Amino acid sequence: MPIEDFAALERQITEVYASLSRRLQQTARFLLDNPREVAFATVAKLAEQAGVTPSTLIRFANSFGFTGFSEMQELFRARLVNELPNYAERIRAVRVATGETPDSTQLLWEFAEANRQVLEALPGRIDPADLERALDLLEGAEIVYALGARRSFVVASYITYALHHIDKRAALIDGLGGMHGEQVKSIGARDALLVVSFSPYAEESRRAADDASERGIPLVVITDSSLSPLARVADVALVVQEAEVKSFRGLSASLCLAQTLAIALGMRQVRQRDPADPALPPPDSGRPTAER
Repeated sequence: MPIEDFAALERQITEVYASLSRRLQQTARFLLDNPREVAFATVAKLAEQAGVTPSTLIRFANSFGFTGFSEMQELFRARLVNELPNYAERIRAVRVATGETPDSTQLLWEFAEANRQVLEALPGRIDPADLERALDLLEGAEIVYALGARRSFVVASYITYALHHIDKRAALIDGLGGMHGEQVKSIGARDALLVVSFSPYAEESRRAADDASERGIPLVVITDSSLSPLARVADVALVVQEAEVKSFRGLSASLCLAQTLAIALGMRQVRQRDPADPALPPPDSGRPTAER
């Protein structure tokens, strides 16, 4: 199985360290001793600092099952994001590692380009059957409850707003006063829960998802991996890949997906009220047709 987080990589490097060649041992020591620098610097700069060739770094990554050094580098970046939740600390870490202080225009171009790429890839990453099943669960619910903690709160808040505007009963679990648990308990058997959560997966979101699963409440999850703890208990998991620039992750793909869910649900409701409306597409429009 592929290595999915920094802690697992660190354990595996430690386990096989003695069997590595001298150059790979030198590489391993440098990587584990300088994780912040590794998160952002180029292969050429890291090779110079480690006293090895760029090909040695690539060979090291390949030996642990990665297709290239940049794939392994993502684990170091994810570690930094989890370790340094404060934006000022992340900015400082980027400057130390790269020696760069990009201007605002450069940052705008980098964020815009990164988000463009993930938005272009989004339709191909979402299984149409999963999208329709999620809509089925939300449509059948008397009330749709939405939960997103910390960074994910924006997405949960938006979808609650959008559902209200299509006349779908919805409630935002905001945890005001530390009452996440009490709000989750108010979800009824005829309701549904939509949880938005990304690594490192907020504990409030995990508890709410587990509770909904145990109680048999329909659960739709927007998350970043099919292996996330929330995806494993969800009735439907919609997996999105967000843009990341210098360890700062976006929300463009998640908001686009949330908007799609709300508007598609609204179109379903209008079609039910007036199925003969010529302005509405037929129920099967937009779905892939079977090959003949």
